[in-house]
Parts: sequence; structure tokens; C-alpha cells
Amino acid sequence: MTDTEVSSGPSGRGSARARALNGYVWSNSARPLMGAVSRVPLIVPTGLRVIRPALNASLAAISPVPRGTRTTEVKLKDDAGHVRGEWVHEADRLGGGIPDPSSHRSILYYLHGSGYLICSPRTHRGLVARLVRRTGIGAFSIDYRLGPDHRFPAGGDDVVRGYRWLLRQGFTADRIIVAGDSAGGHLAQDLIAANHRDGVPQPAAMMMISPLYDASFDMACALERSGVRDPHIDAAGARRLMRMYNRGLPATHPRMRIELLPDMTIPDTLIQYGGREVMADDARAIHRGILAAGGRSTLQEWPGQGHVFQMFPYFTPESRKAVRELKDFLDRYVRV
Repeated sequence: MTDTEVSSGPSGRGSARARALNGYVWSNSARPLMGAVSRVPLIVPTGLRVIRPALNASLAAISPVPRGTRTTEVKLKDDAGHVRGEWVHEADRLGGGIPDPSSHRSILYYLHGSGYLICSPRTHRGLVARLVRRTGIGAFSIDYRLGPDHRFPAGGDDVVRGYRWLLRQGFTADRIIVAGDSAGGHLAQDLIAANHRDGVPQPAAMMMISPLYDASFDMACALERSGVRDPHIDAAGARRLMRMYNRGLPATHPRMRIELLPDMTIPDTLIQYGGREVMADDARAIHRGILAAGGRSTLQEWPGQGHVFQMFPYFTPESRKAVRELKDFLDRYVRV
């Protein structure tokens, strides 16, 4: 496989378990998460704040954390502002503590998905832990600000601040691998553009899972109208919710659709997306943009899968297989 090749998962249709789950979700008794939330009566900022803890708890419960995983909370303020998040690590491999910059080991900088409105490092702890398990490295998962309490581009500003905080701690850019899912993929692109603008060194590599390219959700809604039915996310519902964060900014805003340009140093990238997801065109657009800018990108379609299926190892066997592909890519850039 070359770094510019478009590849697929192991099956043209996806597993029987995935097909059964997808059929159930789109039955009369269930709807995708973002669609269901957006249809709750009087879903206004106050309502979202009320139901968000239960949503997050449900997501955390179905994305298990491997045994032996340890977390260390980070919550500080320095001259550059607030940084919040958690280190995810294995106690037996890292001496029971967070990664030490003086060890010169690589680290993963993880940007969780959320639609910029829900989720947290806790909801994604299981996925992050599976990515770094048995690699000998730790991961810093940032807890960036969400809407509706905070507005665009608060989350992006926090991600940039978190990366530069890692650099100030002594972690060099060539030891940092950035990963993000959904909105976290959008944040990863924003980080690359901000680093270029400010002359900050880029990370060693980048992994994107079901990444968002168009934060107006126009592309996803168009794909949904064409007949694509994602078992995990409803594009029209997600767009309604997103307006609580982005204030209805147009897709042409430079931080809504981030363009990666030829004069940028773009890290080698792996992009995974599900063949049934409404953000498939977003993933393909990012891949094309990286190649057009002279970067190296591998795009993997996993047939029969929905949005960020990698979070749910008990639902489909493809989840575990896709995470193994991500770990194989990560291993190419990890230094221990």
C-alpha cells in the first residue's frame, strides 16, 4: 500500500453483525444519535446542557476501557491560558505516571469528536487507550471547550494551545502524533493550518477517523439527501445542533473549511471512514486536499460501517480490525 492509495476494509459489504445493527438503528424503534438529540422537543442550549451528561455516560459505557489503563488529569492555567485534559497511559509501562519528555518517547495528542457540543476525553478514553495499548507511549486527550456555552472557534483555539503546551513541556514535534475523530479531525486540520501560520513545527504524523471537513454540514446533508443512511449520525440533525456553536457562519469561512496548501508542511496522514456514513465526502475531500498540497495520505473506506465505528468494539468486528490498522500506522512513527 502506498501513501496515496485509496484502500478498503476486508469485506465489500461489512460483517453480518454490522448489517444487522445498521438495520435496527434505522428501524422505527431507533434513530442515529445526532438525529435523535436534535428532535428532542425544545432542544435549546439549556436542554442540551441537561441531557448531555446522560448522553456522554451512555457513550462511555459502550466504548470500554482496557484493563490496566490509567489516567492523570491536567487542569492548569499559565501565561498562554487554560489547558485541560487527561493523560491516558498504562501504569506497568510508564512507571505509573504520565509520559516524561526527557525519555524522548513519542506521545499521541488526541482530539475527541463531539459535533463541538457533546463528548469529552472520558467518552473517548476507551478508543484512545486501545490506540496506545502496548506501544509503550501515552496519550494526551484534550478537553476543549464546547458549545453552547462557548462559541466558534473556542475549541480550535484550545487545541492549538494544548499542542503548544506540550511543546513547552519538552515534547518535540517529531515525537507527537495527532489523532482525531469527527470534529476532532476538523480540529486536526485547524491545528496544522495554525502551526503553519505561526511558524510552529508540525507533528510527525496524523490520523483522522471519520473526519469533518465542512463544519456547516452542507456536504454531509447533500450526501444524506442522495440516500445515504448513517447508523450513527443524522446530518440534518447535526447541522441544527452545530448552529449552537458556529453561529451559522458560512462554509466559506477559512476555519469552517480548512484548506491545506502546497506551502504547508503536512504530516503523513491516515484517514478512515465508514462506507455508510454521511461524512464520507468530507473524508474524501480532506484526502484530495492533502494530495493536492503535496502531502502523503492513505484513505481507507470500511464498507458497511457508520460514523466513528472504531469506538464500538462490541458492535462490529470491523472496529477492532480498523483500530489495528491505525496502530500499525502509529507504529511507523512512534519512537520509544
